[in-house]
Amino acid sequence: MRKTSTRLADGRELLYYDAAEGEAVDRGVADRRPLPRTTSSSETRHNALLDEHVGYAAHRQSRTYHPPADQCPLCPTSGERLSEIPADSYQVAVFENRFPSFGGDVGRCEVVCFTSDHQASFADLSEEQAALVLAAWTDRTDELSRHPGVRQVYCFENRGAEIGVTLAHPHGQIYGYPFVTPFTERALRSVAEHKRRTGGNLFDELVATERSEGRRIVLETERWTAFVPYAARWPYEVHLYPNRRVPDLRGLDEAERAEFPGVYLELLRRFDRIFGPDAGPTPYISGWHQAPFDVPDREDYALHLELFTIRRSADKLKFLAGSESGMGAFVSDVLPEAAADRLREVASA
Repeated sequence: MRKTSTRLADGRELLYYDAAEGEAVDRGVADRRPLPRTTSSSETRHNALLDEHVGYAAHRQSRTYHPPADQCPLCPTSGERLSEIPADSYQVAVFENRFPSFGGDVGRCEVVCFTSDHQASFADLSEEQAALVLAAWTDRTDELSRHPGVRQVYCFENRGAEIGVTLAHPHGQIYGYPFVTPFTERALRSVAEHKRRTGGNLFDELVATERSEGRRIVLETERWTAFVPYAARWPYEVHLYPNRRVPDLRGLDEAERAEFPGVYLELLRRFDRIFGPDAGPTPYISGWHQAPFDVPDREDYALHLELFTIRRSADKLKFLAGSESGMGAFVSDVLPEAAADRLREVASA
């Protein structure tokens, strides 16, 4: 993999990731836009009652919202149509978000463009392209681990207008949180308490139970296991674990990296087939859960990817209404076992 670092007109960092065997391309093209220096007004506050942090980013109100395809800021620059990507082509590009939720001394937010093809989706990528995205995620996790304002890194993709996506180009984001997120805090407490009581690792035991029972397994290979969790919150939710526990993406070995693209692409393609050919692309959120950088016993945390959709049938969405939003108590419409059955039914031939 080749990584080239440059700067956009307003001072933000832009990184190009290219496959080592790919054609050499000029990555020194300057950003010709007359942009002022970027500023961020992010701040965080601590909710003492719930013991969790909340971020505030008032400057995001003016961010780009559903531009037409010929004005997409994530497509390569073409002639006088200037975008966030000055080059006229790219494989994978990562840049600091122009409208970050966290920035400066309060974390960092980045955009990851998976491909220059505006009409594609992650599921359309080749295994080689998906492997390059994985390499970029890993590199950014490593770089952000040394950022003084970052405690945890979350690489994720929101796909679909139903999720709230405002740019149609295939892309994801990387959040470098200045705090440990509430979901992770709860998981860490559960893992620590389980270890204190039993001496075992809760992540290992959960995965072993799913593999042993088999009822909710969606896809299983030599190095990866994908399953619908026993107590899934979402109508269709899959967790993907490497069979060997590692705390973050940097811990994956070459064999695990080589096997991941085929597994992940198959899961995404199955998601698009859940509701039949007339339902259109399935909206989803997919993200890597990684151990924070500065917590005790971080090696006890297990890297895993969580993929889920808010669609519960071809024409209905799962809204987070009173119970979910008001009390954090989920009530799902699809049994995990039924979801696993469907995800096996729609496997590639």
